[in-house]
Amino acid sequence: MNRLGNASSPYLLQHRDNPVHWWEWGPEALAEAKRLNKPILISIGYAACHWCHVMAHESFEDPGVAAVMNELYVNIKVDREERPDVDHVYMSALHLLGEQGGWPLTMFLTPEGEPFWGGTYFPKEPKFGRPGFVQVLNEISRLYHAEPERILKNRDALKAHLAKGAESDGGSLSLADLDRMGLRLSELIDTQHGGLQGAPKFPNPPILEYLLRYTRRTNDADARAKFLLTMEQMALGGIHDHLGGGFARYSVDERWLVPHFEKMLYDNAQLLELYALAYAETGRALFKDAADGIVIWLEREMVTPEGAFASSLDADSEGEEGRFYVWSLSEIRDVLGDEDAAFFAKVYDITEEGNFEGHNIPNRLITGEAPAPVEERLAIMRAKLLERRASRVRPGLDDKVLADWNGMMMSALVRAAPLLDHPEWIALAARAYRFISASMSRDGRLGHSWREGSLIFPGFALDHAAMMRAALALHEATGDASYMRDARTWRDVLLAEFMIEESGCLAMTARSADPLVVRPQPTHDEAVPNANGVFAEALVRLAQITETQTDHQRATQILTSLVGIARSSPLGHTSILNALDLHLRGLSILITGDDAEPLHAAALQIPYLDRSVRWLNDDEVLDENHPAKALPSSREGAQALVCAGQRCSLPLKTPDALTARVKEMLSA
Repeated sequence: MNRLGNASSPYLLQHRDNPVHWWEWGPEALAEAKRLNKPILISIGYAACHWCHVMAHESFEDPGVAAVMNELYVNIKVDREERPDVDHVYMSALHLLGEQGGWPLTMFLTPEGEPFWGGTYFPKEPKFGRPGFVQVLNEISRLYHAEPERILKNRDALKAHLAKGAESDGGSLSLADLDRMGLRLSELIDTQHGGLQGAPKFPNPPILEYLLRYTRRTNDADARAKFLLTMEQMALGGIHDHLGGGFARYSVDERWLVPHFEKMLYDNAQLLELYALAYAETGRALFKDAADGIVIWLEREMVTPEGAFASSLDADSEGEEGRFYVWSLSEIRDVLGDEDAAFFAKVYDITEEGNFEGHNIPNRLITGEAPAPVEERLAIMRAKLLERRASRVRPGLDDKVLADWNGMMMSALVRAAPLLDHPEWIALAARAYRFISASMSRDGRLGHSWREGSLIFPGFALDHAAMMRAALALHEATGDASYMRDARTWRDVLLAEFMIEESGCLAMTARSADPLVVRPQPTHDEAVPNANGVFAEALVRLAQITETQTDHQRATQILTSLVGIARSSPLGHTSILNALDLHLRGLSILITGDDAEPLHAAALQIPYLDRSVRWLNDDEVLDENHPAKALPSSREGAQALVCAGQRCSLPLKTPDALTARVKEMLSA
């Protein structure tokens, strides 16, 4: 029988009518495999995954294929977004087998859950140089029963490698080291299209943030130009939804033209931050419009009834990838009329032949930006086309609420709001925050995924780290002490439940979580920044806000361990290096006194890469070790103090004076 009917995950529910006898991940499925002495087939994917849908239609919906699966295996279906720990363990095993990886992930396990072989997408019939799925099923089953020694050899080799945790080399990094790495990264950027060279092209936000931090430290004009080129080309490319706002997950080509059409919350959260920073660097309308578009899309399509943010939009609709987003010239004429259609087509690369498999992906890679009056005319056309597009069959929405991705979007909204003059974004973030802190928390510990009242608990390290960082961003923006209390609570959970004392880094899973075949301890960034990098940044920011000796010592200690790990593979650990930059270079801004709102607003308009902000309430006192403790009383009217290490500026009374002093101290 298929046991997915009561699942909470939209991805699992897509498979509830398959003839495959699917189980959800859990001890019951493993017990069944042991009882029957059958290997396990585990299929891992997510709701917005195009090739997951292809394999489902070809194989999992086919009664003949399902019969083979049911006879030979205990079959488990996993939503990688609900169970990133399970996905990480078995994707790591696939990499050890020499495969590149991707989804759907198809792995074969012993009844104890130990991996011994696998792959990604398998076609039903042999093609693309890959064996047919039924052929694979039969051969793996034969090997499992007839040649168990081969299975055990693979199992033991994979387990030995999976059990290895990250190791520090004991070394350190200085700002000069960070600058050398920044220069090397700049040399890897595609000088024509931006982004890392080659295809497919992913935005890689932590890497782009590292590049921007490097340019702000060194004033390297070439690196700055490459950062801005990347942001420009993404905003002009087909990866950007020019009608509805937001960005697709990646581009399959090197020009950012043809996206893999799914839209993910985590990508758009990270890109919102970067576009806000790019606008702060340049004042270019292109960057502000891209950021505004992300939030317009978020509010229109991704806010749940509870006020939190949904996870993703599917790439497919009506069984075709990208169908919702592409256009024919004739349909554009039908909506806009001949004259406007001709103008729109010229700007957005729309032709009779199409620029993608006979269809058109709107983009401005050829024409670029236009003067404001032209943009106003185009905005009217885009609104008409968006209205027509809304009548199409929509891609599926995965409406589960993930604590980590929501935390990332909250931080982005709060950090971008002052840079783009959107104070209402802080309220949007605060509403989502209230839901997660109230409905996804038990005794101070967070769950990971919520949908229709069902909570996956306990959460993972990134859930707590991302929400800690969001709490600190909201505390900086509002001065509300409750956010600081939450941040400290989640910090303590991370230290007690996730920290591996031997390595000084976080495990992915809590000590109290159900054990996997190994306890995953990744440190490298993937599509989302690693929990260790996010936690390191949050610890540094907490220390800069409180200026307590204990907070500074803890941030320094954990960063020291993580930097020793990151040195061996810096490009894969840029979130840790970004935290180190904040630690070495970031300024602490203290706002005190009555009527200090203008000073507070000016502090928040300084890009968050360079500063942390504390708005001291009337009932608060500074820590005895705070470098501003000995300075004049804060009750003598509004004032700001800018601190770097143990030295602080004299009190600053105006926003202009604050901005100027920060600029001086950063350049020093």
